[in-house]
Amino acid sequence: MTIKRQHVKTLLYVPLFFLTVVEDLDALQLSDDSYQYAPKTYITHKISDELAIDGKLNEPVWQQTQWTEKFTDIQGDELPTPRFETRAKILWDDEYLYVAAEMEEEHLWATLEERDAVIFMENNFEIFIDPEGDTHNYYELEINAKKTFWDLMLTQPYRTNGKPIDAWDIRGLKIGVDLQGTLNDPSDTDEGWTLEVAIPFEVLNETSEQNLPSDGSQWKLNFSRVEWKTDAVDGGYVKQKDPQTGESFPEDNWVWSPQGVIDMHLPERWGIIQFSTTPPGSDVSFSTPEDLLHEWVLRQLYYRQVEYHEANGSFTDNLNDLDAQNLFDDHGIQPEVQIKLLGNSYLMSLTTDMLDNILYIADDSRAWKEEK
Repeated sequence: MTIKRQHVKTLLYVPLFFLTVVEDLDALQLSDDSYQYAPKTYITHKISDELAIDGKLNEPVWQQTQWTEKFTDIQGDELPTPRFETRAKILWDDEYLYVAAEMEEEHLWATLEERDAVIFMENNFEIFIDPEGDTHNYYELEINAKKTFWDLMLTQPYRTNGKPIDAWDIRGLKIGVDLQGTLNDPSDTDEGWTLEVAIPFEVLNETSEQNLPSDGSQWKLNFSRVEWKTDAVDGGYVKQKDPQTGESFPEDNWVWSPQGVIDMHLPERWGIIQFSTTPPGSDVSFSTPEDLLHEWVLRQLYYRQVEYHEANGSFTDNLNDLDAQNLFDDHGIQPEVQIKLLGNSYLMSLTTDMLDNILYIADDSRAWKEEK
């Protein structure tokens, strides 16, 4: 079982894998210096045209909309290039956030038909959205080639005892799939499938203080594609097994914005989309947040607090224990950081003269900012 699959626990609501993570949080290697934080970015344009959610993507506004970069391995570009290409597009209007995906696939395979089934046990496409960008109350949507889907909300990441809420539903969700081939037929070779999704803002903003995005608004978002290696058996597909273990080979995880580890539930590492009220095809530049680097430095201090707690059974308010100065020197900044211990929890803040905001992070992973 891979780290990304922590939410398999939702089947019985027993956090079996999470027990292992709690005992060894640093096994995630979140503070690994080899990981370079470089979230992918994307401008999503506003449309007034009505879209037929059929998966065909033949409307002019889709044709004028730029694709994301091709997906890479979840751990990063240094891993082998995915066997099949995947890319996505995003649009929006006053009602919906629209996502389209194009996936090469030699053998279209999907059998699950029950809503909220564990879709990633077969090939699928996944959408992760955190409107507030604070790593809490974020959304996950998984879809297969039969249009079967699993929609859930996470109160916070699994690593901090986040609870998956399967009963949460995306009311008004629209899904369209177009197959370029034949489903569940190993006798031929397919080209792939395209997916089109319309997600109501009314639902996405249930846990947010905002309503519709405004021009320049930015959200954390990522896409993941799960792909299993299969063999044709008796007119169907079965997962390939490792002859040494007798178990299925692990799935491939291909993403838009690499996570650095096999775990999609690190919202702080997702890509960033920027909303534009201009139509598709307009020339709009992405505005890098002025505090993006400082947010990442604060996040790395959070990772080091996790490791310190693992080793010592408590958090620390001493920056020397976190080797903070070397971290600041590596990033070329000299911020003011304060740590307030609150029993077996803490609140940490960071600011500099260059920032208009004070950045905060708590032991439960939540990060936010306030004006000075």
